[in-house]
Amino acid sequence: MRRILVTGGAGYIGSHTCSALARANFEPLTFDNLSTGHRWAVKWGPLIESDLRDPRAIRSAFETYAPDGVIHFAGSAYVGESMMQPRGYFRNNVESTLNLLDAMLDCGVDRIVFSSSCATYGLPKVLPIQESHPQHPINPYGESKLFIERALWWYSQAYRLRSVALRYFNAAGADPDGELGEAHEPETHLIPLAIAAALRSGPPLRICGTDYSTPDGTCVRDYIHVSDLAAAHVASLRALLNGHIADFTALNLGTGIGHSVLDVLRCVAEVTGQPVPNQACPRRPGDPPVLVADSLAQSVIGWSPAHCALPDIVRSAYLWHQEHYEVPF
Repeated sequence: MRRILVTGGAGYIGSHTCSALARANFEPLTFDNLSTGHRWAVKWGPLIESDLRDPRAIRSAFETYAPDGVIHFAGSAYVGESMMQPRGYFRNNVESTLNLLDAMLDCGVDRIVFSSSCATYGLPKVLPIQESHPQHPINPYGESKLFIERALWWYSQAYRLRSVALRYFNAAGADPDGELGEAHEPETHLIPLAIAAALRSGPPLRICGTDYSTPDGTCVRDYIHVSDLAAAHVASLRALLNGHIADFTALNLGTGIGHSVLDVLRCVAEVTGQPVPNQACPRRPGDPPVLVADSLAQSVIGWSPAHCALPDIVRSAYLWHQEHYEVPF
């Protein structure tokens, strides 16, 4: 059985991907410092409780377990926070990733799937956004992801490191089997916050900006089910291991369907049977009005999303939160 090192494998998308890897007959090795991940989410392989800021610990993991490839999730991922703390974002997302890449090269591991972001595009000039769209980030989070994408391209040229960068749009939902869900502390993502507000287990939802140039004035985003994201990582890994990707490839992951904040609130109200209390607030710095994906993933790795309907995504999140988790504030 092939082993795959999954950095950040105790987190939201990472743990769903570990589950998908196990179903695909890989052994996931979770490398996580548990600063935002959860010990209970590590169920399909060993937990290496360590930190990418420690080069010796990374090298020790490679020498001990001899993985065949890497899926790299670990990092900081909040746009608003990055605007206030860019120093931490570049240290955590850039410096730590370079430590990981050094260990891979030193230990002869030459395949990596990288968790990138649609935030690398900045303000879209054309919609939907294709992979060839110019990348001009408007926040440090997106800039940190773009730096690593560029590093991966240069590493492919100099060291023959093969990589896929997956540019996510908005991850959402929960494992349909009910084992895993979204549990950030504190929670910042729209759908779980809206569910908490509807169930009165959280405060009224803050709508950050109602004056955007969109049909209802609120931001429009492309919501993709977390299980579809996990499947895309496995498909990318297989393409790398089978030699179908020779250097660096970047792919968008989305459904191609945009939903506004108010669309999501109406959907949550329908699914839960409760209205979503909300209050209008100023725009959040660093947020584009609209982000919707076009993607080459079907032609490159044979992947397309299976859960495109917003009610299905919201329902999966609602059922998991009902059974397993109360959003902390």
